[in-house]
Amino acid sequence: MREAAFVKQNKEKWIAFENAMNLGATSNPDELANGYIQLTNDLAYAQTYYAESKTLLYLNELASKAHQKIYKNKKESKNRIVSFWLTEFPLFFKQYHNTLGIAFLIFIIASAIGSLSALNDATFVRLILGDAYVNETLNNIANGDPAAIYKGGSEIGSFLGITINNIRVAFLAFAFGVITSIGTGYILFSNGVMLGAFITFFYTKGVFFEANKQIWLHGTIEISVIIIAGCAGLIMGNSILFPKTYSRRVSFMKGAKDGLKVVVSTIPFFIIAGFIEGFITRYTGMPNWLAFLIIGASLFLIIFYYIAYPIILNNQNERQLHTVTGKS
Repeated sequence: MREAAFVKQNKEKWIAFENAMNLGATSNPDELANGYIQLTNDLAYAQTYYAESKTLLYLNELASKAHQKIYKNKKESKNRIVSFWLTEFPLFFKQYHNTLGIAFLIFIIASAIGSLSALNDATFVRLILGDAYVNETLNNIANGDPAAIYKGGSEIGSFLGITINNIRVAFLAFAFGVITSIGTGYILFSNGVMLGAFITFFYTKGVFFEANKQIWLHGTIEISVIIIAGCAGLIMGNSILFPKTYSRRVSFMKGAKDGLKVVVSTIPFFIIAGFIEGFITRYTGMPNWLAFLIIGASLFLIIFYYIAYPIILNNQNERQLHTVTGKS
C-alpha cells in the first residue's frame, strides 16, 4: 500500500485516538488501551514499509505519548466495580449493538421455527422438552394451574439452582464462540427453538395467556440475557473470522476479552431473573396488573441498560470530546 493511501485509511482513527487521550480521566481506559494496540500495529507496519517517513515519526511520537499516559500513569478507581457497570461497560458496549441485533435475529428466527414445528407436529414438543416435562405440565394444565411446575422446591434452593444454571448457559453461549460464530449461533438457535416450542405448546392446550403471564415474569430478563450472552460469543467468534487490521491471534485475544466483559455484565441480571423465578413466579394467583408491571419493568431495564443507556453515554462523551478539542 502506498504511504498516502495508508495515511488516508487510518488518519481519522489516529486523530480520534489522540483526541481521546486529551480527555484524560473522562476517557474509558480500556478503550484507550484498545486504541493503543491498533496504533502499535500501524506503527509496526509503517516501520516495515515507510522507514524514515513523516508518518513513522508521527506514529512513534503518538505511541510514546500513549504509552506514557496509559501504562505509566494509569490509576485504578477505588470504585472500579461500580464504575464498570455504570460507565465503563455501557460506553464499551455501544460498538457491539449490531452484533446484538444479529444475535437477536438468530434467536427470533429459531423461535419461529420451533413454534411452527410445534404447531404442525404434536410430537415435536416431546422431542425438544422431554416426556417427563411435558407429562408433568399436562397434569398441571388439567388441574387448572399450567405454571405449577415453578412451585416445586424451596424458594432459596430454586433461586440458587436457577441462577447457577442460567449463568452456566450464558458462559456456554460465550465459550462456543471459540469454534467461531457458528458455535454460538448453534446455542442461540437451539435455545430459540426450545422457547418457540415451549410457548406454542401452551397455545395448543388453550392456556396461552395464563402460562405466559407467569413464564415471562422471569423469562423477560432470562431470555434477553441469553441473547446478550450469545452476542458475547459472536464477538469472540467474529474476531477469529474477521481479524480486520489485527493479526488473527491479536484479534482473537481482543474478541475474547471483549466477549468476556459482555458475559460478566449479565451476571447481576441473571441473579435478578433467578430471584424472580425462585420467589415470585411460583405465586401463580397474583393479579394480572402486578405480573405485567414486573414484566414491563424487566423489559425496560434490559432495553435501557443495553441499548438506550450506552447510546446516551456515548453521545455525552462525543459532545464532551468536541468541547475539549474545540478549545485546544
